[in-house]
Amino acid sequence: MNFDVVIIGGGLVGASLAAALKHSGLSLALVESQSSLMRGDVSASVDNPVNANNWDSRIYAISPGSRSFLEQSGAWSLLDDSRIAPVEEMRVFGDTGAELEFSAYQMGVPELACILENRALQQALWQVVREQENLTLLNPARCVSLKIGADAAELTLEDGRVLSAGLIVGADGRDSWVRNQAGISAAPVDYQQHGVVANFSTGLPHRGIAYQWFQPDGILALLPLPGNRVSMVWSVEARRAVPLLALSHGELCAKVAAAAQHTLGEMQIVTPPAAFPLRLLVLPQISAPRVALIGDAAHNMHPLAGQGVNTGFRDARQLAQVLVERGAQNDCGDAQLLRRYERKRKEDIYTMQATTYGLKHLFNNDVPLLRSLRNAGLDITNRISPLKKTLMQHALN
Repeated sequence: MNFDVVIIGGGLVGASLAAALKHSGLSLALVESQSSLMRGDVSASVDNPVNANNWDSRIYAISPGSRSFLEQSGAWSLLDDSRIAPVEEMRVFGDTGAELEFSAYQMGVPELACILENRALQQALWQVVREQENLTLLNPARCVSLKIGADAAELTLEDGRVLSAGLIVGADGRDSWVRNQAGISAAPVDYQQHGVVANFSTGLPHRGIAYQWFQPDGILALLPLPGNRVSMVWSVEARRAVPLLALSHGELCAKVAAAAQHTLGEMQIVTPPAAFPLRLLVLPQISAPRVALIGDAAHNMHPLAGQGVNTGFRDARQLAQVLVERGAQNDCGDAQLLRRYERKRKEDIYTMQATTYGLKHLFNNDVPLLRSLRNAGLDITNRISPLKKTLMQHALN
């Protein structure tokens, strides 16, 4: 089984890369271990529609740049518009009343982002790749060994099949097997926080506004969903996550409403809370001989800016562009091509990691001087329109 490119990991970022290369003329393989993706269990289908109250607790804020990338592959057109909420404004609050506002109108764009469910987007992407003529789907399939040669990489699957490829792409998540096999490593930084997620209905309309409150002991974000619903991401100290999950639904609603300063009125639970640990992973490189990393396999960052999946989509977009524009160089694993990909992605990745790391540590502390400085910074930034546009421009890509 010989291919130009083998992508390991069929999540959002891996599937988006496969879809982006459907007209490239390259022979592709996509290896995914979860059989649920092939069966379409990640979302509703025409024969099994999602109930109006059955919302996915994993929600993403998709930037305009990522939306454009997904539109080009045909995945976006397969989404149900009634399950997507545009973000027309964003309000960020400090812990002493400071406020920073961004609006789509000020930026001259239709929306700052679109909020949608993981399973809906996953299903749309897999609907595209299942019909892709230049792609071989191997699902479910597990990798057991990877050998890098001078002319090709050799991937052996658990069932004994052997795949040969010019390039292996690791899109297999934060605990990437491909990354380990390629010898790319770095010690992750534990943020000592968990992201607690849940969806709520609200007593007051959100009017397409995304809210974020920086607090000394955590960061609360409420993202608009269709109707009077919001999705919560509450980054709290690890020791606070378990008590939050143990609250009754009524107690959790009251606690979230109070932390949000009752901005959206009374809240009712729509999906029960879940939590996941947060960490920072900065790698010395995102490529190795015949290997490229994308998505969470290439970087981990704090979710406070909502840019994790968008950074992954930019990885996929850039790698697809490098491969399509490789010119006379037919070898997709050529070292020069991979260096080009890495150079083009390094600044964006490090900028997002440094920004989220800095903001998290700037606000999650009780140092009085820093408290004054950070809140003054929010107010000053809010009054300087060119600075606000510069800050927001990167997030729109």
